[in-house]
Amino acid sequence: MAPEEQVKLLKRNVVDLVSEGELLERIREKGRLRVKLGVDPSRPDLHLGHAVVLRKLREFQDLGHTVVLIIGDFTARIGDPSGRSETRPMLSKEEVLENAKTYQEQAFKILDPKRTELRFNGEWLDAMTFSDVIVLASKYTVARMLERDDFAKRFKEGSPISISEFLYPLAQAYDSVAVQADVELGGTDQLFNLLVGRKIQEEYGQKPQIVMTMPIIEGTDGKMKMSKSYGNYIAFNDPPDEMYGKLMSIPDHLIVKYMRLLTDLPEDQVNEYEKAMEERKINPRDVKMVLAFEITKFFHGEEKATEAQERFVKVFQKRELPDEMPEVCLEGETSIVELLVRIGAVSSRSEAKRLIEQGGVYLDDARVEDIKFVLEPVKECVLKVGKRRFYKIRPRNG
Repeated sequence: MAPEEQVKLLKRNVVDLVSEGELLERIREKGRLRVKLGVDPSRPDLHLGHAVVLRKLREFQDLGHTVVLIIGDFTARIGDPSGRSETRPMLSKEEVLENAKTYQEQAFKILDPKRTELRFNGEWLDAMTFSDVIVLASKYTVARMLERDDFAKRFKEGSPISISEFLYPLAQAYDSVAVQADVELGGTDQLFNLLVGRKIQEEYGQKPQIVMTMPIIEGTDGKMKMSKSYGNYIAFNDPPDEMYGKLMSIPDHLIVKYMRLLTDLPEDQVNEYEKAMEERKINPRDVKMVLAFEITKFFHGEEKATEAQERFVKVFQKRELPDEMPEVCLEGETSIVELLVRIGAVSSRSEAKRLIEQGGVYLDDARVEDIKFVLEPVKECVLKVGKRRFYKIRPRNG
């Protein structure tokens, strides 16, 4: 593809591009670029928020460029201060490496491993001496660092800012030096860090990388950015039914955004859906079903996506119970809180109590309202947890 056509394709859905002219010139000059993404394995799961950037990286790969995926085994121990109102707790090296294993496996659900150069930034950052760190730190000023919005706000409020947090953008920038990045991608919250990378590359005698940021998508609540911390995420590893159901739960105003950023549907088709919904010629639920099917198909295949869609229609539109449910045997009286924890429906007693108080637990068609409710092993019944999880409860000898 001609360089001009490549740029036209690559800048689609991009928020910041510094700069389009440099990107065109670099492609003309080098042909094959080194395109960097750094990810800190601070948590074990990737979710659809990560998919937005990974999909753009795949576009670069499909055009013949090399993706350099940097696992931040070193920087994750510092903690990225982006968007933070307080200092992040530091992770242990063991925690980071364990999370990194799943990051690699999940990233390759989108990226082509044959065209991906996988690196760990501990390779060069662990090897730096204190003298090396001082030299790196000398190449950026405190005044420039305080131009960053979250730092400026915390400084004004008198909230603590650790020196390690100042070192984070410099460490991430040095990654670009180490791998000689031509382009670096990230979410819009990473713009400051990526621009620091341009400056540091110049200080080390390299051409500054082109910076490209992608939109941050809201989670299933439609308000906060998708994050495991907020409990509004859809993970790459969610089972098909769970993934499909979560996608069907997103607010209508996110349908088109998700379609553009997370599917391969043609732009013309997405525009038609958008117009039809605005003119009320189509039910947003039907468009959402297309979205849920496309994303579930990408991660789990067409057969699993079809099955998930059929079960969703049966359970939630026709109000029928699913054909298959996990079975739970009761041998004696069991409190509802203990049962929810035991079957893995929740991770703690406090979460179980909160779910009950929010009206998210049913026995047959009756809502469980008392956190002290006790089940007796008398007859078979169906336990519904949240909107999508069903369990068949039966006496041990039933």
